[in-house]
Amino acid sequence: MSSSFFSQLFATTPPPFSVQVTSSRVNVVGISAQGGSRSVTAHATQPLPSGLVTPALNAVNVHESAALASVVRAAVDSISPRPRRIALILPDSVAKVSIVRFEKVPAKPQELDQLIKWQMRKAAPFRIEDGQVSWAESAEIAGGGREYLVVLARRDIIESYENACIAAGVEAGIVDIVSLNLINAVVAVEPAAIPGDWLLVHSADDSATLAVVRRGHVVFFRTRPSDGTSAGDIGDLVHQTAMYHEDRLGGGGFSRVIASGFGSTSGEEAQRMKRQVEERLGMRVEPLDVSRGLTLRDRISSSPALMDALAPAAGILLRDRLATDKERVA
Repeated sequence: MSSSFFSQLFATTPPPFSVQVTSSRVNVVGISAQGGSRSVTAHATQPLPSGLVTPALNAVNVHESAALASVVRAAVDSISPRPRRIALILPDSVAKVSIVRFEKVPAKPQELDQLIKWQMRKAAPFRIEDGQVSWAESAEIAGGGREYLVVLARRDIIESYENACIAAGVEAGIVDIVSLNLINAVVAVEPAAIPGDWLLVHSADDSATLAVVRRGHVVFFRTRPSDGTSAGDIGDLVHQTAMYHEDRLGGGGFSRVIASGFGSTSGEEAQRMKRQVEERLGMRVEPLDVSRGLTLRDRISSSPALMDALAPAAGILLRDRLATDKERVA
């Protein structure tokens, strides 16, 4: 995982700050990377009024742009120095993520792009011409084929978030969704590749997302919207994913289960969700703890909720630098 989806205006110079918009809050995170040192330089959170942002694939998301801009402005104004360029992280619910498989890959990139868009046209609940389609190479298939990780979103929905940021005085150079960057965050803080297939479980205000990663490639991705994810919802979704993994993906169980978002719920609910997942899979659930790979600056105290806020920021802000570091090593 290293590609940015949707906008990539500043791909060669990743911004040092991210803004994450959820249905309940705006998180701003600053991360610096110098040599082998990575540190959180700033963090701020501002609550959103209920109903102002309702993440969805094919419906209005931002119900009052000026109000969202005001909250984003308040969050970035509390950071010094004030960010101007940001990476924008959006909820998983704004996009459709698919694994597209081709037994034979077209030789020309333009033909591949057209083929992917044709494939997504059949699954899109809106005109493909009104959408943004981005993709990245995924696992190879024996015989010369390949799978592709494809992200589809309505262009006007993405722009509604971008325009609120512009009105707040910040420009989004990279736009992406949260769970893909949680996967990148795991890569950023892990000293080595995780062997076998591992499972990401992400609980958000409006949805739950599960992703299976095999040798660095996403081979399964599912987001289920909800009015408020409960322990039972997570348990059922995990069970269904485990069955699909075994029956359709040839999996023999997960090597690890890494969870994010549990720290943003109440303590009792987080424990219920964790217990449900562990009971369904018969194995321990690990929180996504980016403090293992990031140093927290003075006056920033660690907590489960803070780790949930920092994880997608670490994924989106560090991944391009990670790719550059790997190129230097190679």
